[in-house]
Formats: sequence, C-alpha cells, structure tokens
Amino acid sequence: MALAVMALFGITIGTLYQKRFCTQMDLRTGNAIQFAAAAVALGVIAFAIETREITWSGEFVFALGWLVLVMSIGAITLLMILIRQGAASKVSSLFFLVPASTALIAWPLFGETFGPAAIAGMVLVTVGVAMVNLGGQRPARRAAG
Repeated sequence: MALAVMALFGITIGTLYQKRFCTQMDLRTGNAIQFAAAAVALGVIAFAIETREITWSGEFVFALGWLVLVMSIGAITLLMILIRQGAASKVSSLFFLVPASTALIAWPLFGETFGPAAIAGMVLVTVGVAMVNLGGQRPARRAAG
C-alpha cells in the first residue's frame, strides 16, 4: 500500500512539475530523460533481486513490444501532449479510466467477464471523467472592488 501511495504522489508531483516547467520541452527529449531515469532506478532494483534469466517466447516478445511501444513510448508521449494542452486536473482525471480500459482490453484477450457492479462502476467512472473534461467552463470571478 505504501508503494501505491508513493506512486500516486510521484505521478501527481510529476504531472504538476511537467505542466509548470516543461511544456515547451521536446517530446523525444522528455521521453528519453524519463526513461533513462527510470532505467537507472529500476535497473538497480532488478539487478539486485531478479534472476536475469529470460525465456524467449512469442508471448514474451509480444508483451515486451506492447509494454515498450504502446504503454511506454505511446502512453508517455500522449500524457505529455495532454499536459501541454490542458489543465493538469483534467489530465489526471483520465487516470481513473485505466482500470476500466484494462478490463475492457482483457475481455476479448483473456475472456474477462463483468458483473453488474463492475459495469456500474465503469459507467460511473466514465461519466465522472466526462463531467470533468467535457463540462462547461466556470464563469470568471469578478475582481472585488
């Protein structure tokens, strides 16, 4: 649980920092810096606790390609573009769609089934995220005086 809370704070701080200081950064450079930092941190941990043995298979290559190309390069680039173009709060609200999206992808790939509670939760989260991102603009406050 502590690691999940640390991850939550990390992505929140990173998103706010990105919005405040890095909106003009080249996306390729930003990705390279983030991946290099992550490679150092995770490489040390992996070297210390993993066996460093790989069993090459079609499934492994597909999963690795998916993680590298879609989930890392694609998702991080998309996140940086969204942060650059929108409010950080709107961008962060999209993270609530990750569990529902993952479950929907697992449906055709792994035969995942959904009960009424899961479907209701997905609908509720989707409506909530839509309200945050598609809702009308708040009227500007007038200066007192």
